Amino acid sequence: MRFYSLLAAAKINLYLEIIGDRPDGFHELAMVMQSIDLADRVDLRLIGTDTILVHCDHPEVPADRRNLAYRAAELMANQFPDAFARLGGVEITVRKNIPVGAGLAGGSTNAAAVLVGLDLLWQLGLTQPELQDLGAQLGSDIPFCVSGGTALATGRGEFLDPLPDLDGAFVVLAKYRSLSISTAWAYQTYRQQFGTAYVSSHEGIRERRSQVRSGAMMAAIAQRHPAQIAQHLYNDLERVALPQYPQIQHLKEQFQSRGVLGTMMSGSGPTVFALVDSEAEAQRVRNEMRMALPDPDLELWVAKFTTTSIKINEPA
Repeated sequence: MRFYSLLAAAKINLYLEIIGDRPDGFHELAMVMQSIDLADRVDLRLIGTDTILVHCDHPEVPADRRNLAYRAAELMANQFPDAFARLGGVEITVRKNIPVGAGLAGGSTNAAAVLVGLDLLWQLGLTQPELQDLGAQLGSDIPFCVSGGTALATGRGEFLDPLPDLDGAFVVLAKYRSLSISTAWAYQTYRQQFGTAYVSSHEGIRERRSQVRSGAMMAAIAQRHPAQIAQHLYNDLERVALPQYPQIQHLKEQFQSRGVLGTMMSGSGPTVFALVDSEAEAQRVRNEMRMALPDPDLELWVAKFTTTSIKINEPA
Protein backbone atom coordinates (compact mmCIF):
# COMPACT_ATOMS: atom_id res chain seq x y z
CA MET A 1 0.00 0.00 0.00
CA ARG A 2 1.42 3.37 -1.02
CA PHE A 3 -1.22 5.73 0.45
CA TYR A 4 -2.98 6.23 3.76
CA SER A 5 -5.45 8.87 4.82
CA LEU A 6 -5.72 9.43 8.55
CA LEU A 7 -7.92 11.52 10.82
CA ALA A 8 -5.95 13.27 13.56
CA ALA A 9 -8.06 14.39 16.52
CA ALA A 10 -7.65 17.54 18.58
CA LYS A 11 -7.31 17.41 22.34
CA ILE A 12 -8.52 19.52 25.22
CA ASN A 13 -7.20 19.69 28.77
CA LEU A 14 -9.71 18.95 31.49
CA TYR A 15 -7.03 19.59 34.10
CA LEU A 16 -3.62 21.29 33.89
CA GLU A 17 -1.52 21.85 36.99
CA ILE A 18 2.03 23.20 36.91
CA ILE A 19 3.90 21.49 39.73
CA GLY A 20 7.46 22.76 39.30
CA ASP A 21 10.57 22.96 37.16
CA ARG A 22 12.45 20.04 35.63
CA PRO A 23 16.22 19.76 35.11
CA ASP A 24 15.65 19.77 31.32
CA GLY A 25 14.08 23.23 31.46
CA PHE A 26 10.51 22.04 30.96
CA HIS A 27 7.78 22.21 33.57
CA GLU A 28 6.68 19.28 35.72
CA LEU A 29 2.98 18.93 34.91
CA ALA A 30 -0.10 16.96 35.85
CA MET A 31 -2.76 17.04 33.15
CA VAL A 32 -5.93 15.24 32.18
CA MET A 33 -6.10 15.18 28.39
CA GLN A 34 -9.12 14.30 26.27
CA SER A 35 -9.48 13.62 22.54
CA ILE A 36 -12.37 15.24 20.68
CA ASP A 37 -13.68 14.52 17.20
CA LEU A 38 -12.63 17.87 15.73
CA ALA A 39 -9.95 16.44 13.45
CA ASP A 40 -7.50 17.26 10.69
CA ARG A 41 -7.09 14.95 7.71
CA VAL A 42 -3.51 13.87 7.05
CA ASP A 43 -2.77 12.06 3.78
CA LEU A 44 0.54 10.26 3.30
CA ARG A 45 1.76 9.00 -0.05
CA LEU A 46 5.02 7.23 -0.86
CA ILE A 47 6.82 9.07 -3.66
CA GLY A 48 9.81 6.80 -4.33
CA THR A 49 12.49 9.43 -3.79
CA ASP A 50 14.54 10.45 -0.76
CA THR A 51 12.33 13.50 -0.26
CA ILE A 52 9.86 14.72 2.36
CA LEU A 53 7.17 17.03 1.01
CA VAL A 54 4.53 18.76 3.12
CA HIS A 55 1.45 20.62 1.87
CA CYS A 56 -1.26 22.29 3.93
CA ASP A 57 -4.41 24.16 2.98
CA HIS A 58 -3.93 26.69 5.82
CA PRO A 59 -1.74 29.67 4.88
CA GLU A 60 -0.24 29.99 8.38
CA VAL A 61 1.08 26.43 8.50
CA PRO A 62 4.69 26.14 7.27
CA ALA A 63 5.77 23.40 4.85
CA ASP A 64 9.34 23.00 6.12
CA ARG A 65 11.09 21.88 9.31
CA ARG A 66 9.05 24.35 11.35
CA ASN A 67 6.14 21.95 10.81
CA LEU A 68 5.96 19.10 13.32
CA ALA A 69 4.60 16.79 10.63
CA TYR A 70 7.76 17.38 8.58
CA ARG A 71 9.97 16.74 11.62
CA ALA A 72 8.04 13.55 12.40
CA ALA A 73 8.76 12.22 8.90
CA GLU A 74 12.40 13.31 9.19
CA LEU A 75 12.71 11.50 12.53
CA MET A 76 11.27 8.31 11.06
CA ALA A 77 13.68 8.51 8.11
CA ASN A 78 16.61 8.89 10.50
CA GLN A 79 15.44 6.12 12.82
CA PHE A 80 14.62 3.66 10.03
CA PRO A 81 17.09 4.42 7.21
CA ASP A 82 16.70 0.99 5.58
CA ALA A 83 12.94 1.46 5.15
CA PHE A 84 13.49 5.02 3.93
CA ALA A 85 16.07 3.84 1.38
CA ARG A 86 13.98 0.89 0.26
CA LEU A 87 10.52 2.50 0.03
CA GLY A 88 11.40 6.16 -0.40
CA GLY A 89 10.16 9.40 1.02
CA VAL A 90 6.66 10.67 1.59
CA GLU A 91 4.32 13.42 0.48
CA ILE A 92 2.20 14.69 3.36
CA THR A 93 -0.97 16.70 2.78
CA VAL A 94 -2.69 18.24 5.78
CA ARG A 95 -6.27 19.48 5.53
CA LYS A 96 -6.88 21.64 8.58
CA ASN A 97 -10.07 21.63 10.61
CA ILE A 98 -8.36 22.21 13.96
CA PRO A 99 -7.62 25.93 14.36
CA VAL A 100 -3.97 26.98 14.40
CA GLY A 101 -2.37 28.28 17.60
CA ALA A 102 -5.42 27.30 19.59
CA GLY A 103 -4.18 25.15 22.48
CA LEU A 104 -5.79 22.08 20.87
CA ALA A 105 -2.57 20.24 19.84
CA GLY A 106 -3.21 20.60 16.10
CA GLY A 107 0.47 20.41 15.19
CA SER A 108 1.12 17.60 17.62
CA THR A 109 -1.72 15.44 16.37
CA ASN A 110 -0.58 15.95 12.76
CA ALA A 111 2.89 14.72 13.80
CA ALA A 112 1.34 11.72 15.55
CA ALA A 113 -0.55 10.89 12.35
CA VAL A 114 2.71 10.97 10.38
CA LEU A 115 4.36 8.59 12.84
CA VAL A 116 1.41 6.19 12.62
CA GLY A 117 1.12 6.56 8.85
CA LEU A 118 4.78 5.89 8.12
CA ASP A 119 4.71 2.89 10.43
CA LEU A 120 1.91 1.54 8.22
CA LEU A 121 3.43 2.57 4.89
CA TRP A 122 6.87 1.22 5.73
CA GLN A 123 5.39 -1.87 7.44
CA LEU A 124 7.56 -1.37 10.51
CA GLY A 125 5.23 -3.08 12.97
CA LEU A 126 5.93 -0.62 15.77
CA THR A 127 3.98 -0.85 19.00
CA GLN A 128 2.03 2.09 20.38
CA PRO A 129 4.60 2.64 23.18
CA GLU A 130 7.38 2.67 20.59
CA LEU A 131 5.53 5.29 18.56
CA GLN A 132 4.95 7.32 21.72
CA ASP A 133 8.64 7.19 22.59
CA LEU A 134 9.43 8.56 19.12
CA GLY A 135 6.80 11.25 19.55
CA ALA A 136 8.27 12.34 22.88
CA GLN A 137 11.45 13.33 21.02
CA LEU A 138 9.42 15.89 19.07
CA GLY A 139 6.92 17.37 21.53
CA SER A 140 5.25 16.85 24.89
CA ASP A 141 1.70 16.37 23.54
CA ILE A 142 2.61 13.92 20.77
CA PRO A 143 2.70 10.73 22.89
CA PHE A 144 -0.88 11.41 23.97
CA CYS A 145 -1.91 12.23 20.42
CA VAL A 146 -0.65 8.81 19.27
CA SER A 147 -3.07 7.03 21.60
CA GLY A 148 -5.80 9.53 22.44
CA GLY A 149 -8.86 8.88 24.54
CA THR A 150 -8.71 10.05 28.15
CA ALA A 151 -5.39 10.02 30.02
CA LEU A 152 -3.48 11.45 32.94
CA ALA A 153 -0.23 12.94 31.65
CA THR A 154 2.67 13.68 33.98
CA GLY A 155 6.32 14.65 33.62
CA ARG A 156 6.35 17.21 30.83
CA GLY A 157 3.35 15.33 29.39
CA GLU A 158 5.08 12.23 28.06
CA PHE A 159 4.16 9.82 30.88
CA LEU A 160 0.61 8.60 30.30
CA ASP A 161 -1.83 6.66 32.45
CA PRO A 162 -5.02 5.72 30.56
CA LEU A 163 -8.24 6.70 32.30
CA PRO A 164 -11.81 5.42 31.83
CA ASP A 165 -13.24 6.45 28.46
CA LEU A 166 -15.54 9.46 28.52
CA ASP A 167 -16.99 8.97 25.04
CA GLY A 168 -20.40 10.54 24.59
CA ALA A 169 -19.78 13.86 26.37
CA PHE A 170 -19.98 17.00 24.23
CA VAL A 171 -18.19 20.34 24.21
CA VAL A 172 -18.70 23.65 22.48
CA LEU A 173 -15.45 25.35 21.54
CA ALA A 174 -14.94 29.05 20.92
CA LYS A 175 -11.89 30.87 19.55
CA TYR A 176 -11.29 34.26 18.01
CA ARG A 177 -9.60 33.55 14.68
CA SER A 178 -7.15 36.43 14.98
CA LEU A 179 -6.15 35.63 18.57
CA SER A 180 -3.32 33.22 19.33
CA ILE A 181 -1.15 32.63 22.39
CA SER A 182 2.41 31.37 22.35
CA THR A 183 2.78 28.28 24.51
CA ALA A 184 6.30 29.38 25.39
CA TRP A 185 5.01 32.80 26.48
CA ALA A 186 2.33 31.22 28.69
CA TYR A 187 4.72 28.94 30.55
CA GLN A 188 7.51 31.52 30.82
CA THR A 189 5.11 34.12 32.17
CA TYR A 190 3.71 31.64 34.66
CA ARG A 191 7.25 30.84 35.84
CA GLN A 192 8.02 34.54 36.27
CA GLN A 193 4.86 35.21 38.26
CA PHE A 194 4.39 32.04 40.28
CA GLY A 195 7.73 30.20 40.19
CA THR A 196 8.38 30.86 43.88
CA ALA A 197 5.53 28.45 44.69
CA TYR A 198 6.97 25.57 42.61
CA VAL A 199 7.60 22.21 44.22
CA SER A 200 11.35 21.62 43.94
CA SER A 201 12.17 18.27 45.57
CA HIS A 202 11.67 14.86 43.97
CA GLU A 203 9.70 13.79 47.03
CA GLY A 204 7.44 16.82 46.77
CA ILE A 205 6.77 16.20 43.08
CA ARG A 206 5.91 12.55 43.72
CA GLU A 207 3.57 13.55 46.54
CA ARG A 208 1.82 16.14 44.36
CA ARG A 209 1.40 13.62 41.54
CA SER A 210 -0.13 11.19 44.04
CA GLN A 211 -2.54 13.85 45.28
CA VAL A 212 -3.72 14.49 41.73
CA ARG A 213 -4.23 10.77 41.11
CA SER A 214 -6.37 10.46 44.22
CA GLY A 215 -8.13 13.79 43.77
CA ALA A 216 -11.65 14.87 42.94
CA MET A 217 -11.14 15.02 39.16
CA MET A 218 -9.94 11.40 39.05
CA ALA A 219 -12.95 10.33 41.10
CA ALA A 220 -15.34 12.16 38.77
CA ILE A 221 -13.75 10.55 35.70
CA ALA A 222 -13.91 7.11 37.31
CA GLN A 223 -17.66 7.63 37.73
CA ARG A 224 -17.97 8.98 34.16
CA HIS A 225 -20.04 11.86 35.53
CA PRO A 226 -19.86 14.96 33.27
CA ALA A 227 -21.41 17.31 35.83
CA GLN A 228 -18.86 16.31 38.47
CA ILE A 229 -16.01 16.52 35.98
CA ALA A 230 -17.16 20.04 35.10
CA GLN A 231 -16.97 21.09 38.76
CA HIS A 232 -13.27 20.20 38.86
CA LEU A 233 -12.02 21.68 35.57
CA TYR A 234 -8.72 23.39 36.30
CA ASN A 235 -6.00 25.14 34.30
CA ASP A 236 -3.10 26.99 35.94
CA LEU A 237 -2.34 28.84 32.71
CA GLU A 238 -5.61 30.76 33.02
CA ARG A 239 -3.85 32.73 35.76
CA VAL A 240 -1.62 34.41 33.17
CA ALA A 241 -3.78 34.24 30.05
CA LEU A 242 -7.03 35.71 31.36
CA PRO A 243 -5.56 38.98 32.69
CA GLN A 244 -3.62 39.47 29.45
CA TYR A 245 -6.43 38.48 27.09
CA PRO A 246 -9.84 39.68 28.41
CA GLN A 247 -11.55 38.16 25.35
CA ILE A 248 -10.95 34.72 26.89
CA GLN A 249 -12.57 35.72 30.18
CA HIS A 250 -15.50 37.17 28.24
CA LEU A 251 -16.02 33.90 26.37
CA LYS A 252 -16.04 32.01 29.67
CA GLU A 253 -18.61 34.41 31.10
CA GLN A 254 -20.80 34.06 28.02
CA PHE A 255 -20.69 30.28 28.28
CA GLN A 256 -21.45 30.36 32.00
CA SER A 257 -24.49 32.57 31.41
CA ARG A 258 -25.93 29.82 29.19
CA GLY A 259 -26.04 27.23 31.93
CA VAL A 260 -23.26 24.93 30.72
CA LEU A 261 -21.89 22.29 33.10
CA GLY A 262 -18.51 24.00 33.16
CA THR A 263 -16.16 26.07 31.02
CA MET A 264 -12.39 26.54 30.81
CA MET A 265 -9.53 27.58 28.55
CA SER A 266 -7.78 24.59 26.96
CA GLY A 267 -4.02 24.26 27.35
CA SER A 268 -2.17 27.51 26.75
CA GLY A 269 -5.24 28.89 24.98
CA PRO A 270 -6.86 30.84 23.58
CA THR A 271 -9.63 28.31 22.83
CA VAL A 272 -12.36 28.14 25.47
CA PHE A 273 -14.59 25.09 25.77
CA ALA A 274 -17.88 24.49 27.52
CA LEU A 275 -18.82 21.02 28.74
CA VAL A 276 -22.45 19.98 28.19
CA ASP A 277 -24.30 16.69 28.54
CA SER A 278 -25.88 16.21 25.11
CA GLU A 279 -25.49 17.10 21.45
CA ALA A 280 -28.79 18.99 21.50
CA GLU A 281 -27.56 21.10 24.41
CA ALA A 282 -24.30 21.74 22.58
CA GLN A 283 -26.13 22.96 19.49
CA ARG A 284 -28.32 25.24 21.63
CA VAL A 285 -25.29 26.76 23.34
CA ARG A 286 -23.44 27.28 20.06
CA ASN A 287 -26.47 28.98 18.47
CA GLU A 288 -26.98 31.25 21.46
CA MET A 289 -23.29 32.17 21.52
CA ARG A 290 -23.44 33.05 17.83
CA MET A 291 -26.45 35.31 18.40
CA ALA A 292 -24.93 36.96 21.46
CA LEU A 293 -21.50 37.43 19.85
CA PRO A 294 -22.01 38.03 16.11
CA ASP A 295 -18.34 38.96 15.59
CA PRO A 296 -17.23 37.28 12.32
CA ASP A 297 -13.80 36.74 13.90
CA LEU A 298 -15.33 34.31 16.42
CA GLU A 299 -15.29 30.64 15.46
CA LEU A 300 -17.52 28.07 17.19
CA TRP A 301 -17.53 24.27 17.00
CA VAL A 302 -19.46 21.40 18.53
CA ALA A 303 -17.35 18.33 19.27
CA LYS A 304 -17.72 14.99 21.01
CA PHE A 305 -15.26 13.17 23.25
CA THR A 306 -13.62 10.24 21.49
CA THR A 307 -11.71 7.17 22.64
CA THR A 308 -8.93 7.40 20.04
CA SER A 309 -6.84 10.05 18.35
CA ILE A 310 -5.47 8.71 15.06
CA LYS A 311 -7.87 6.76 12.83
CA ILE A 312 -7.61 5.44 9.30
CA ASN A 313 -9.88 7.46 7.05
CA GLU A 314 -9.54 6.10 3.53
CA PRO A 315 -7.00 3.33 2.98
CA ALA A 316 -6.26 2.86 -0.68
